Amino acid sequence: QVQLVESGGGLVQPGGSLRLSCAASGNILSINTMGWYRQAPGKQRELVATVTSGGVTNYADSVKGRFTISRDSANKNTVYLQMNSLKPEDTAVYYCNADVASFGVLRVNNYWGQGTQVTVSS
Repeated sequence: QVQLVESGGGLVQPGGSLRLSCAASGNILSINTMGWYRQAPGKQRELVATVTSGGVTNYADSVKGRFTISRDSANKNTVYLQMNSLKPEDTAVYYCNADVASFGVLRVNNYWGQGTQVTVSS
């Protein structure tokens, strides 16, 4: 089994910054893509950003230029989301996601974290 644990959410004023972290643990052979998604009240879950094991990144248009996704250089099973110039519309529960290959498991499985709340408000 694989666990994804997020941290770093909280309350921040508009224009402020937060850094989210997500650490994957458990039966992990390798992780290809890791990413962040978010879900605001009454809305569907949406992509925020993804990063492959090779460092290729992808961002939602709404966060380009403000958010940066990265993998830890020492521990590739950890992903960060640096969020700058936060806006009230960034308020949501942010979820970590990963495509994981495990020992003894033939196919790659997709896993989600439990989510961390980010609230942008004055």
